[in-house]
Amino acid sequence: MENQNFNPYQHQQNDNFVIQQNLPNSTAVLVLGILSILGCCCYGIIGLILGIVGLVLSKKDLALYNTNPSLYKGLSNLKTGKILCIIGIVLSIIAVIINIYVYAVIGIENYEDMMMEWSQSLQEDTM
Repeated sequence: MENQNFNPYQHQQNDNFVIQQNLPNSTAVLVLGILSILGCCCYGIIGLILGIVGLVLSKKDLALYNTNPSLYKGLSNLKTGKILCIIGIVLSIIAVIINIYVYAVIGIENYEDMMMEWSQSLQEDTM
């Protein structure tokens, strides 16, 4: 009955125990990636800006993680956010190119007239 109060963890050294903390910007990069995809619809400029900011933040966090991987967690959020930022940048570049093409070739006035005619034809078709 001598070992009744024995706790096997009582005398264990906790030198190797490290409390992991989240990467500082992993959630922000994920949110910026999502917003960059949504922002590509705003003429592409907003999505491009948000995507670039997200990539810069992900690069800083990845460098921080690589210095001491056992100290940080949240790498999956960082990688997912980085992929979303890249997708948002590509979609935004495509949107910018389309907008430049439309305004340069068709012209703003002609584009507005085309959109008005298209809108009126849709309204007539529903009646």
